[in-house]
Amino acid sequence: MPNPIPLTLALLTSLTSITHPQQASTSATQLQRASASALDWAACPGDKVGMTCADLQVPADWQKPDGRKITLKLGRLKSTGASEGSVLIAYGGPGGPGIALTQQFAPLWANLRKRMDVITWDTRGYGAQFSGLSTGLACTWTRIPLPGFPTDDADLGRLSDTNRGYAEACRNKDPELFANMSSADHAKDMDAIRKALGDAQLNFYGASYAGIYAQDYARLFPGKVRTMVLDGTISHSGADWTKDVLEMAKDNETTFARLFTWCAGAGQCPELPARWRALVARADRSPIPARSAGIAYTGRDLQALALSAAQQGPDAYPKVRDAIRKAVRGDASGFVPARGARYPDQSTGVTECVDWPRAANRAELDKLIARVRRSAPNAGTANTLLTGTLGCIGWPVPVTNPPAPLPKGLPPMLGAGAWRESDAVARILEQVPGSATIHHDGPGHTLYPSSECARDHIDKYFTDRVLPAQTTKC
Repeated sequence: MPNPIPLTLALLTSLTSITHPQQASTSATQLQRASASALDWAACPGDKVGMTCADLQVPADWQKPDGRKITLKLGRLKSTGASEGSVLIAYGGPGGPGIALTQQFAPLWANLRKRMDVITWDTRGYGAQFSGLSTGLACTWTRIPLPGFPTDDADLGRLSDTNRGYAEACRNKDPELFANMSSADHAKDMDAIRKALGDAQLNFYGASYAGIYAQDYARLFPGKVRTMVLDGTISHSGADWTKDVLEMAKDNETTFARLFTWCAGAGQCPELPARWRALVARADRSPIPARSAGIAYTGRDLQALALSAAQQGPDAYPKVRDAIRKAVRGDASGFVPARGARYPDQSTGVTECVDWPRAANRAELDKLIARVRRSAPNAGTANTLLTGTLGCIGWPVPVTNPPAPLPKGLPPMLGAGAWRESDAVARILEQVPGSATIHHDGPGHTLYPSSECARDHIDKYFTDRVLPAQTTKC
């Protein structure tokens, strides 16, 4: 059946090329729309910030454009001045409810809204259980502790069976939608939104996991990119999956390097590096009890929890030091997080499991584990996609959207991020000549919400297509 929502394409005037400040034009780029959007905008449910909403019908399976349709709920904060176009924004997750989050953080976009409409949407599949208003998968998304690494083939078989059973309970509710939840599917939805808005090219801000949507969009629709911001994300654009995993581990290792540098000076704990590695090895042989929570932590658990805490920066270093010292004495209670006994290392889900390669057998998995541990002796495999994809072994649908390099000819793009994140984003954008990355020398996750400096640069890029210098720090 044909798409019931007519999509109107606008003709835009010629756009000037993106420049660095010294090359910038004195006037802003104007986006001239040839016709109004065909979307039927009305007040969003329970709205208190002036956001309007509209429904857009898109194929459940983009390979069957005339097949079943699902509904995407779009949200719009109109420009407070003369609108020059729109910026589509997404918060990652995956599954972050774009409408609810944009309503919550509406003041963040005030400056951008002087010239641009701010558009968002609730991503496919992540429905009411994620506070989303688009067509959802009717599943109970129970977060479970990430499993340990299989020690033999029988262990791997049990892990595969467990994961498949967990996934099948969801898949059986809607097999078609379950199989079409990749970041590439989200990127195709983004292009449908672009068309429905009447924009000839896309302006997109992708935070965290939504930066993967951005990379996939750039691969699928390179000629439709006007401006694209990747804030605090990871690479989905590598030619070598193993290399990407190793780079993630090395980025994590820098977190421990900062902690141990502090220990050598102000922290007065020069013995900590050796004690830490001995503690991890001991916990891998026999998990260390956390008496306050009634659980015990393996070495990988401790690495994940210490990494999460140390990423908060110098204010958290004394707590990490004290937790290590206490665990050496036999009680790992200092590592118990506020949310969930084994948070943050948890299983991945329906989008991640079709976006990322997974080990084909135990020999392949063991080889990669060994390489990661050599590259990051303090952080190990914690908080890498090697551990994240353990929950995908045995998944009932294949990897449909693996990483792949970005195409040539993309316009310069803008990255941003705090410790570790900015390095990862910069590696992605090395593939796109003329791009720049804003670095923050401190902890955090994404920069737009927390840094006025970064917001100013990002807003100027969206409105005028002017990039900051490649060495910009905020």
